[in-house]
Amino acid sequence: MDTRTLGHSDLRVSALGFGCWAIGGEWRGPDGGPLGWGSVDDDESVAAVRRALDLGVTFFDTADVYGTGHSERLLGRALAGRRDDVVIATKWGNVFDEGTRTLTGEDPGPAHARRALTASLRRLRTDHVDLYQLHLAGASPEEGAALRETCEDLVREGLVRGYAWSTDDPGRAAVFAAGPHCLAVQHACNVLEDAPEMLDLTARYGLASVNRSPLAMGLLTAKRGSGSRGATGDIRAVPPSWLRFFEQGGVPAPHWAARVDAVRSVLTSGGRTLAQGALAWLWARGAHTVPIPGFRTVAQAEENAGAMAYGPLTAAQLTEIDGLLGR
Repeated sequence: MDTRTLGHSDLRVSALGFGCWAIGGEWRGPDGGPLGWGSVDDDESVAAVRRALDLGVTFFDTADVYGTGHSERLLGRALAGRRDDVVIATKWGNVFDEGTRTLTGEDPGPAHARRALTASLRRLRTDHVDLYQLHLAGASPEEGAALRETCEDLVREGLVRGYAWSTDDPGRAAVFAAGPHCLAVQHACNVLEDAPEMLDLTARYGLASVNRSPLAMGLLTAKRGSGSRGATGDIRAVPPSWLRFFEQGGVPAPHWAARVDAVRSVLTSGGRTLAQGALAWLWARGAHTVPIPGFRTVAQAEENAGAMAYGPLTAAQLTEIDGLLGR
């Protein structure tokens, strides 16, 4: 299970990818609410990326809007001289002001896709993106179809290797999946909230299932199901409506904390940490899954990468977890 293939391509990636949202640092939405994960140490982030690479992680997922460009710049800096060793995924669709580090809107137009790609290539210090992903979950299927054709043009021009839609809607995912160079779907999936329909769709189309929120926004990393993620600038401290794992102040929602406690012993069996067990559950859900946990420190990179040595959970453990969660 050391590697996965991205769709019908020759792109091989480590079974574990790293998500680069958190290392983008603080940024805000139009209403002033935090959209980052709090303050970060850029030198530590760079060291964490390089440590992950040394430990066998070859897939890094970012987005132009993370830190309003800062995540891409940091990843480009960290991977300098190692571009050929990695597969880089980024996303487009959001509009932002880099000066104020603020999200200002969305643009589902094909022209914006090209403009955004040009800017991402510059920030990432590369001449191509391996996986280019639509970041607008609410774009219409019709808009998606037009953007799929734009992505095909970008593939023909050598600017991207393949593309995907970051969406939790199977209908929208199927629109992109119809494209010859669609390689994956990025969607939410973790032990607390399974996504069987999306896993089935990606398997049916022969696509990679890139799993965001594999650690439930950090809920599956705590030693206990309590504690606060209430730091200034942390999205979990003032959670938007879609972030259901936390209440105001970054306190874990009791319902979700109880579910973590219910499966803790299974996930931590065999010497795994809680986070490593959560990643192992995703690998057991299919040979095409690629979880992309976030990170901000070398220690987090080492813990997450260490999960690969344990491999997936067993079928019996999956059944036991389903029973514990009543599904």
